[in-house]
Amino acid sequence: MADVAQSVVQWLPIAEIAAKVASGELKAVDLVEQSLRTIAAKADYQAIIATTETRARERAQQIDADIAAGKPAGRLAGVPFIAKDNYLVFGADTTAASNILRGFEAPYQATVVNRLEAEGAICVAKANLDAFAHGGSTENSDFFTTKNPHDMTRVPGGSSGGSAAAVVLDMAPFALGTDTGGSIRQPASFSGCVGLKPTYGLTSRSGVVAMASSTDVMGPLTRSVEDAALVFDIFAGQDELDSTTTPRDPAGYSDIAADDTWIQGKKIGVIKEYMSEAGSLEAGVRQSVNAAVDKLRAAGAEIMEISLPSLPLSLAVYYIVVPAEISSNLSRYDGQRFAYTSPDATNLEESYSLSRGVGFGKEAKRRIMIGTYVLSSGYYDAYYKKAQTVRTKIINEFAAAFLQVDFLLGPTAPTTAFKIGENANDPLQMYLADVMTAGPSLAGIPAIVLPVGASDGLPVGIQLMAAQRQDRALLTLARQTERLVV
Repeated sequence: MADVAQSVVQWLPIAEIAAKVASGELKAVDLVEQSLRTIAAKADYQAIIATTETRARERAQQIDADIAAGKPAGRLAGVPFIAKDNYLVFGADTTAASNILRGFEAPYQATVVNRLEAEGAICVAKANLDAFAHGGSTENSDFFTTKNPHDMTRVPGGSSGGSAAAVVLDMAPFALGTDTGGSIRQPASFSGCVGLKPTYGLTSRSGVVAMASSTDVMGPLTRSVEDAALVFDIFAGQDELDSTTTPRDPAGYSDIAADDTWIQGKKIGVIKEYMSEAGSLEAGVRQSVNAAVDKLRAAGAEIMEISLPSLPLSLAVYYIVVPAEISSNLSRYDGQRFAYTSPDATNLEESYSLSRGVGFGKEAKRRIMIGTYVLSSGYYDAYYKKAQTVRTKIINEFAAAFLQVDFLLGPTAPTTAFKIGENANDPLQMYLADVMTAGPSLAGIPAIVLPVGASDGLPVGIQLMAAQRQDRALLTLARQTERLVV
């Protein structure tokens, strides 16, 4: 396997970058130029759909001028970042990697982006994804497939594949992703970076193209747990534009320093269903996860096996509940109000069918049809209602598990990154990439992935989970785990 591409620049920890910009030791304009040069130098990886270079340069100049004038710089002063292209951002079109949104100019920005910019961060580009975040490889992008930074013949994961690859390729110190059923965690594992899916409701969905509203979560992809905690701390919390948001932890999320004794006595459950032979877990993935577990045990954690009997049903539940919500959310793209409109239509009905027929890709159409079917008369009770009942059972089993242990862990995916094209014509096989990430999404619990090893030269990520709203404790465990395995 090829090594990770030679970096044009390797970034300092985010807090250090911001401190050096605030002190004048580094200039925001230079950081933006470094980021843009790296993006250009590594264009062959196809991680980026568009840059926001004009606006990024203007913001960098203003930040440097404010600092020179003695004005507050912000906790992310001058730090470049990349937004997944389903975030509404000024300076470039927002397409969600779909033909139906080509040319769509955001009328406002996502709350998450606004909060980051308020602390001095600078968006430099929009990252590729599976169109509308439907997929686990970026092969469903209507534009191009992003390549894995460790092996260009393999996928980076998805749907936040462009964001994960961009971070590993040092295009920016951090990137934004979205996670509906694993779309931050799986690419973090495949590409070899840290990916955080917070508790559902702790991050605003305002200004992000909706996929499935009951599981969509915004989160960062970074090079370290410390960086993820800092970025998350800045945009977490309630937002009047998203009624599902909940209050943040009063202690915040960035101060996660703990001494080496913190982990002693912590009860960590290894999920039996994830580690079973029936899960088709690759030997190299199992070995890397077990090695990390051994290090946690040696550090004083109490390790035990935990069974969640309904967890094997989570993927089936996910692919009923989520397409139903997708079918509803994508109904707004009708070719009439914004985005692509077919020029060949002669009446309203043709305009609807032709606009959606051309604008939506194959996977979006598949999920619309599945979702419409399970919500239709005669099938709602048979599929959707039963799936929601099982979802409640999964939620209850996670809650019961957290009465026995402080944290849960397991692999992120059964395999390492697969070859580009290997699963492209097999939707079921592609969906199985979510088999270990769908459950935590349905339960709304926080989960984080960090690299713990490699199998045949490809990264393996471990998935750590905590009870709802225990994001701070989860980040602390992840930081301790990172120290043990690096």
